[in-house]
Amino acid sequence: METILQSKTKTVIIGPEQSFVMIGERINPSGRKKLGLEMAAGDFSRVRRDAESQVAAGAHVLDVNAGIPDADEPALMVQAIKTITEVVDVPLCLDSSVIAALEAGLAAYQGKALVNSVTGEDERLELLLPLIKKYNAAVIGMANDESGISPDPEVRLSVARKIVQRAADHGIPASDVVIDPLTLAIATDSQATKTTLETMRLIQRELGVNMVCGASNVSFGLPDRSPINAAFISMAMQNGLTSAITDPTNAVLRQAILASDLLLGKDDYAMNWIADFRKRIPQT
Repeated sequence: METILQSKTKTVIIGPEQSFVMIGERINPSGRKKLGLEMAAGDFSRVRRDAESQVAAGAHVLDVNAGIPDADEPALMVQAIKTITEVVDVPLCLDSSVIAALEAGLAAYQGKALVNSVTGEDERLELLLPLIKKYNAAVIGMANDESGISPDPEVRLSVARKIVQRAADHGIPASDVVIDPLTLAIATDSQATKTTLETMRLIQRELGVNMVCGASNVSFGLPDRSPINAAFISMAMQNGLTSAITDPTNAVLRQAILASDLLLGKDDYAMNWIADFRKRIPQT
């Protein structure tokens, strides 16, 4: 099953037979106070630089979040989209919990966007899925609902199935639903990653849809996080993960993804691995 995302000039395909899709996470003021202050003041120069640097590092899609307290999020989302699309041509993932911001972004975006995200909560589904259909977007479905995040992979699977079925009720094909099986911090639950990987296996086997995760969540609260995130992504790719919201400018993560693609038979003749090597190592 393939999920197709588009900008005005570029198409990106998320799928089990495709190279892993990196969704650049850096255009997000959460945890980046300086970025938030600049965006609120109408300064989008850092947004522009972050867009360019992530795409240069290999991001296939860019996540865009404009969630700043007490700011006009719909207007900031539109301005961020405008700024980013002026300097890079990759598809965008519109990231907000505010429906008005998502609708403003979808209306302004030229292409087929990915929307981050909907949960299995009935109210949220009925608010967001009509927008996804109206604007011919794809959507990330989080495998949690009114009862929270279950430690049982079967329960997470049932939530994922509900999201896929409810999307179908709104005329949205399963190929346009990318499920997030939920990645929690290993520092607070030693079984968290095993639960996530088992959820991925179930979703791959039972639903066959594409999957995404916030890869850095696994190492939250720990020192020296990059090797942990890299190991997790490699394990997750083996278990059906086809995309991740991550930092493509982090060389450890990027190389883990490229190496996993190579070893899983998704990089013919190691062309992507060699191209990345040549970018990193000056040729004489």
